[in-house]
Amino acid sequence: MITHLFLDIGGVVLTNGWDHHSRKQAATRFKLNWDEVEARHRLVFDTYEIGKLTLEEYLDWVIFYKKRPFSKAQYRRFMFAQSEPYSEMLDLVRHLKAKHGMKIVAVSNEARELNDYRIRKFKLDNFVDVFISSCYAHVRKPDIEIYRMALDISQAQVGQVLYIENTPMFVQIAENLGIQSILHTDYNSTRKKLTTLESAW
Repeated sequence: MITHLFLDIGGVVLTNGWDHHSRKQAATRFKLNWDEVEARHRLVFDTYEIGKLTLEEYLDWVIFYKKRPFSKAQYRRFMFAQSEPYSEMLDLVRHLKAKHGMKIVAVSNEARELNDYRIRKFKLDNFVDVFISSCYAHVRKPDIEIYRMALDISQAQVGQVLYIENTPMFVQIAENLGIQSILHTDYNSTRKKLTTLESAW
């Protein structure tokens, strides 16, 4: 019996928070040297995403290490504005929770300020029971420890969990732990896979 749904956030129910595409857009919008700022981003992003740098510190190191003709507030607004919902997927997850009484556990790589904003903006806490976010857990996918932590905190056995994730490697890691997983590529294919699985619940 599936009692818990482990759920990736970026790329599944929301757009990615601050991915390569968004950073490239920012470089164009703010007339930044892409190679330079991207190299700096790569040096600090893991540390930022596991909650050991604040957004202010991240911006200081990656963008505002030199004087800029725009403010941190302007850049932050641009960062936050990149987050958009995948409404059909949000509705699908809410439906699964209502129909089956599932516990929803978000397992995501997310920096704290963006994570907090996205939870509030899209009211994720209305249906997600537990947030195992990298910024809170201080560990990030693909580290297997984040999945073990999700199991421990949610008090779920591997056979009780279904995981929806859009990154193939992360699906493989979860499956190696015995967690049944769906590799999400789009709403229709995920809904079809869920419909097939539901018949066995």
